[in-house]
Amino acid sequence: MPDTPLPAKPKPSASLLRIRLRRFRRLKRGYWSFLLLAGTYLLSFLLPLLMGGRALVVRYQGTYYFPAARSYLHDTFGLTSNWIVMGADLGQADNFGEADYRALKQQYAEQGQGNFVIMPLILPFGPNEVFLDQAAPAPPGSTHWLGTDTAGRDLLVRLCYGFRISISFALLVTLFSYVLGTAAGALLGYYGRWLDMLGLRLVEIWSTVPFLYTVIILASIFQPHFLLLAVILTAFGWMGITYYVRGEFYREKAKDYTAAALACGEGDLAIMFRHILPNALTPIIAFAPFAIVGEISALVALDFLGYGLPEPTPSWGELLRQAKTAGMKDWHLVVFPILALFLTLQLTVFIGEAVREAFDPKVFSRLR
Repeated sequence: MPDTPLPAKPKPSASLLRIRLRRFRRLKRGYWSFLLLAGTYLLSFLLPLLMGGRALVVRYQGTYYFPAARSYLHDTFGLTSNWIVMGADLGQADNFGEADYRALKQQYAEQGQGNFVIMPLILPFGPNEVFLDQAAPAPPGSTHWLGTDTAGRDLLVRLCYGFRISISFALLVTLFSYVLGTAAGALLGYYGRWLDMLGLRLVEIWSTVPFLYTVIILASIFQPHFLLLAVILTAFGWMGITYYVRGEFYREKAKDYTAAALACGEGDLAIMFRHILPNALTPIIAFAPFAIVGEISALVALDFLGYGLPEPTPSWGELLRQAKTAGMKDWHLVVFPILALFLTLQLTVFIGEAVREAFDPKVFSRLR
């Protein structure tokens, strides 16, 4: 008898997470928004190489210096450590502060002695560098493409650095808020009974504390800075996700796999975070992009009101406050920060819609 061919080996079924990722990639608007926003954010960490007032490389008399990594100052500042190179050592005359690398580049080019300066690739301006060669705020021009703010600082550079700060702040606050809220919701939903009753009352009481008044009081006592604002917004941002995680844990702990884990002798923490939490991630992932939108808006609002990041930190809200203080007469201080804020929030909303759609158990959806 001829050999009977063996049946084909069945392909392993795709996991639920892989199915959701495939669905997310099919939602082109959200998928391309994610690639654009994530790529731009990662690129923002290379801003010192693209936009900055410090040179990337200086070659002087056969020696290479790297100002992007070290400060090169004049000896009037009293910096005499061996690793610090004084500004005069670069051959720049009449230097009483940090070396002016743009002028130094021009000086080396005129001398023609083989020395050179490599500046950042796009704009040789720092985010806090003040330009007094023209009245501030200056309109857009060939030197400053988007103009300058009321202090004479390049607007495009400050917008780009402000983007990195805003996204980093929102991601940090959202991460810690969701970790805290997920832990609280898991405990309330899993144990229930008196712990749930007492915990919900505490959450409700804390949620009634006025956020803005608390920020004003703390700003009058402490100087606001990045970490302090992140702690304050985290303290007020964890309650919302707590309710959703609590409901998911109430639903999941009644299912058979939870009873099977209990019968196998699994501990409470293992059941909560190894078995139930992976099945309760839908609200956490679906609402995270919208939480990022809220945190970016909150930071911009606090900076606009004067209770946000300290000067001279690049900030979109601070630029809008400058426009308001100037009587809204300088259009570029209004249009460009609002445009940057609008595009960032819109891309994040597109991502949030696609994520929510990808994790939706329904077959049909609004976006298809």
